[in-house]
Amino acid sequence: MRFVAVFLILWLCLLCNHQASLLLPKMQIETFSPMERSHTMEKEGIYMTIVSDCRDGGGFLMCTAMAMQTSQGGPFFGRTMDFSYPLEPELYIAAKGYEWINTLGTHKICNQFQFMGIGQNISPVVFADGVNERGFAAAVLYFPGYAHYDIYNARDPRQPIAALELVGFLLGSCATLDQAASLLPTIQIIGSKDSVTNSVAPLHWIIADESGQCKVIEKMADGLHILDNPIGILSNSPDFSWHLTNLRNYMNVVPSQQPEAVWSSVPLTPFGQGGGSMGLPGDYTPPARFVRAAYLKSHIQPPTGQLEAVNACFHIMESVSIPKGIVITSRGASDYTQYTAFMDLGAKQYFFKTYDHSQILSAKLAENPHFDAKMMSLGKLS
Repeated sequence: MRFVAVFLILWLCLLCNHQASLLLPKMQIETFSPMERSHTMEKEGIYMTIVSDCRDGGGFLMCTAMAMQTSQGGPFFGRTMDFSYPLEPELYIAAKGYEWINTLGTHKICNQFQFMGIGQNISPVVFADGVNERGFAAAVLYFPGYAHYDIYNARDPRQPIAALELVGFLLGSCATLDQAASLLPTIQIIGSKDSVTNSVAPLHWIIADESGQCKVIEKMADGLHILDNPIGILSNSPDFSWHLTNLRNYMNVVPSQQPEAVWSSVPLTPFGQGGGSMGLPGDYTPPARFVRAAYLKSHIQPPTGQLEAVNACFHIMESVSIPKGIVITSRGASDYTQYTAFMDLGAKQYFFKTYDHSQILSAKLAENPHFDAKMMSLGKLS
């Protein structure tokens, strides 16, 4: 496998030569202070930004995410991005000290950590996944029929963070899973429409850190759930606990096969290799993708070193990647894998490929960047 390294240091040099451009998120910043903004919304009787029932607008995001480790314990984290709307994802770097305004315009937030992530500028930039300078990573996936956000209340002392901006918020605020687990109950997770689907996206999240452990975040009707993820896999609906229980239906699936069986004195032999995998689901539903990814991750030969780990990660994700035309939405659009990305959390390095460009590219987060506290695009993925 060939890798093309696109290092941030090179981009910073290009930036100095005015050959790279800064893309700042076009935030609609209110002139109110957080207190003034809350008071104004309260006086106007505005206590929520959307209804808490989240609908997908006919475009389910069918993604799969995975966390795995090398035989030496090196942590890797990644995902497929499956969507039926055309995306134009870019690779961004957000500096430590970068300040941004939340969707409601009530709070100014300052990044405590530098991070790199894949996102799209829909005014503002919305991140789908990323890794920060401390090796903390996050990704967002669709969760239709189950996501249930907070109803915004101006009297609630917790700052409101839109579900769409939660990945960027966590990457800029947390160094570990424990920090994220402590921070999440202190915010309101609210919904807001995005300009791509013109709907409120029903979402849940997977987070990981350099320890190699990961957690799932699900905001449902019965509250906030922050769950340990011992299998290291996440897809879409139903909820994560259901997926874990569902794995018990596939305990019979094994890498090896029985060499021979006898039925009523008739000897039976397998047609070939792979008989042990009979019953492994092959469709593209969230439960099937979860089971397939979990089985492959659990039984693959443990990779040694970064090169083998990246190779293994992309091979596993090929089993859940969706070609165009195989899954059609109610709008008549193809839901397909637009990009696949993995991160080496120890090296703070991205590896990614797109639907139209199968060569894996790489970008590494610089240890001591020399640029202002801003957000910068390194360019589109394809």
